Amino acid sequence: MKILHVNKFFDLHGGAEVYMHGLMRKQAQLGHEVHVFSTRSIKNVSSEDEKFFVTRYHLDRSDGPITDFKKAGNFIWNLEAENAFGQLVAEVKPDVVHIHNIYHHLSASVLAVIRKQKIPCVQTLHDYKLACPNYRMFTEGSPCERCRDGNYLQAVKHHCLSASLIPNVLAALEMGITKSRQSYERTVQIFLCPSNFMKEKMEDWGEPAKKMRYAPNPTELPEKTAEMGGGYLIYAGRLSQEKGLRSFIEAAAKVPELPIKIAGRGPEDEDLRSFVESVGASHIEFLGFVAPDDLLQLRHRAEALILPTLSYENASGSVLEAMASGLPCIVTRIGGNPELVEDGVNGFLVQPGDSEDWLRALRRFQALPEEARKEMGKKGRAKIEGKRTWNAHVETVLSCYREAGVKD
Repeated sequence: MKILHVNKFFDLHGGAEVYMHGLMRKQAQLGHEVHVFSTRSIKNVSSEDEKFFVTRYHLDRSDGPITDFKKAGNFIWNLEAENAFGQLVAEVKPDVVHIHNIYHHLSASVLAVIRKQKIPCVQTLHDYKLACPNYRMFTEGSPCERCRDGNYLQAVKHHCLSASLIPNVLAALEMGITKSRQSYERTVQIFLCPSNFMKEKMEDWGEPAKKMRYAPNPTELPEKTAEMGGGYLIYAGRLSQEKGLRSFIEAAAKVPELPIKIAGRGPEDEDLRSFVESVGASHIEFLGFVAPDDLLQLRHRAEALILPTLSYENASGSVLEAMASGLPCIVTRIGGNPELVEDGVNGFLVQPGDSEDWLRALRRFQALPEEARKEMGKKGRAKIEGKRTWNAHVETVLSCYREAGVKD
């Protein structure tokens, strides 16, 4: 089978990219011919298809009026991407196109090529962009569903994408155009939802239920399980408002005998460091960026992973990795998190943004003896072994390709 993946980034930019690279690798190992279309970057993983890659612009800065005007146009319809993708399709002649995240960089222009060539198409919904202009369903510190029923001007009113006006206007305009044309819905035969929460949310927002399929994200199972014994809890991820770290820190500051290691960077980095200093929580340590191998070692010695997110988490890679390592997880009761963590079984669930509930959860975990913590970790790993291995996931994806119209 010739499989063509499409994503706006081809480095290891985030969870969507890590997943896509893993899926491509597994598919190639099974003997499929795997190709990719993306944007150019010096950080990209090497690919034989990179001659077709298009310009990657920085959308978070100004590069002068001419370039900024081009970026604004690409936001709506990227002609360079449309032409280059058409050339790649003509050369490869894929049996199926698997879309990941294309918005803002590649744009819906690639969808037109897929429709014109009548290629079976599936898309993994890594976030909420199918329904939400800012792709997170989160703004002003809490989950947001103001744009339901096509009210995309809310994105401008609430500055959902940026503090600047223009990006919000472009996001609202782009959503209005793609929805009026049903660009995704007319192109994609099957949407893959990594969580049941995502599937139900898309259906609730009026997306075609008959095209939605639950395809739980997988993760690798490390040979060695976590030793624990380091005495600390670990957070690994972006330091941004939607991750809810402030409410967690408020609680953790009251449990100084339980050290916390925070790995990652993001826009709230300095503010969170200042907050920790202001409350005198010297047991909370910021590690900055941590390389994957080093993070694995840190996780191996941790007592538990924490994820205090305030937003509709889809299928957290950090939670899946921790569970696979045999580590208990303490996470908020929101989005797809409760599908991964069962309260009192393989971790604890906490009310989002509730520092008092976080304090109760931390005290509850602190009171657990070592054997009980290890038993939690074992149950979490068993969930991965049962339903979230790569082999099972690849078979689900291939089955969805066939359902979309691919003939073996």
